[in-house]
Amino acid sequence: MNVHQYYPVDIVNGPGTRCTLFVAGCEHQCPGCYNKSTWRVNSGVPFSIEMEEALINDLNDTRIPRQGLSLSGGDPLHPANVPDVLRLLKRVRRQCAGKDIWLWTGYRLDELTPTQQQVVDLINVLIDGKFVQALYDPMLLWRGSSNQVIHYLR
Repeated sequence: MNVHQYYPVDIVNGPGTRCTLFVAGCEHQCPGCYNKSTWRVNSGVPFSIEMEEALINDLNDTRIPRQGLSLSGGDPLHPANVPDVLRLLKRVRRQCAGKDIWLWTGYRLDELTPTQQQVVDLINVLIDGKFVQALYDPMLLWRGSSNQVIHYLR
């Protein structure tokens, strides 16, 4: 998996103070997407064990308490990303007690593969659906277009 950006302290991509990871790779390529640079799977830089260690340490840092982890992109549920995202989220669940996990994807909940569903089974909140420029609404919380749905899973 490649990543484009990691924010160890973020207050924009979900509630509270969070760690946010933007991954590379998106099959949806929605017109009007604000993050086109993340579409190619091989863009960005490889997600290294050093990055993973930093993310886990940041989530557990008591000097700047984080509410949780946000995953966006690109698309964390892109087939090329799912194995690494699944491994990362299992580790977050084991080592970062009490942290919530939010994930944004262009896939709809009802069209996930069994492997993608394994990832979703580990998260708290899923924001699903492709961005539709004609349905863009800047007043929406946590999503860009009104077709996208916020699923509170846990």
